[in-house]
Amino acid sequence: MWGEPFTGLMSFWGGGWGWPFMGIVPLLLLILLIAAIAGLVRSSSGTKPSARPRSPGLDALEERYARNEIGRDEFLQKKKDLVG
Repeated sequence: MWGEPFTGLMSFWGGGWGWPFMGIVPLLLLILLIAAIAGLVRSSSGTKPSARPRSPGLDALEERYARNEIGRDEFLQKKKDLVG
């Protein structure tokens, strides 16, 4: 009577030898869930890793342009020189 529901489960897992693997499946699902959540948090933070660090010269150039010390054409030319 009590063994009848378990016979299908045991035959599904290979007649009893597969019972240790029954704990691995939920563990793998938990790891995938944690990785997915971590990926979502990382992508929603808005910070993208830059290919190279910003140049202090570019920061200074942007400040000079913001203070209207240099014109747009000069700013673009110097920016092109700095960035490459």
